[in-house]
Amino acid sequence: MAEGSDTTPTGEQTVAGQTPNGLVAGIQSFAAGHGGAKAVIEYVGKRGARIVLVGEDGVWADQFAESTDVARLACAKAGVAVENEWERELMDQMRPSNDLWRSMARRALAR
Repeated sequence: MAEGSDTTPTGEQTVAGQTPNGLVAGIQSFAAGHGGAKAVIEYVGKRGARIVLVGEDGVWADQFAESTDVARLACAKAGVAVENEWERELMDQMRPSNDLWRSMARRALAR
């Protein structure tokens, strides 16, 4: 191909083409409903990446992306800051729901 060709794929073009609009919309919706949000992206092997969203009100949720690059791009498009790791302040902000506590108790008791 000729130099400067617009058909030459680059890593950025590939990732941008793979970012699902539903993923970006879901992240934006969560952030809007909880006064803003921060994200932590976790690599989960062949499944891709888990985006853990923590709202300013302490509510948290997660989304899945096919790779960490796609997850980072989706967060950037949604306007959500990505934390590099689980900081103490972010973990202290999280408030698990009663349903989550009950489900964790069932799992522990089932062992």
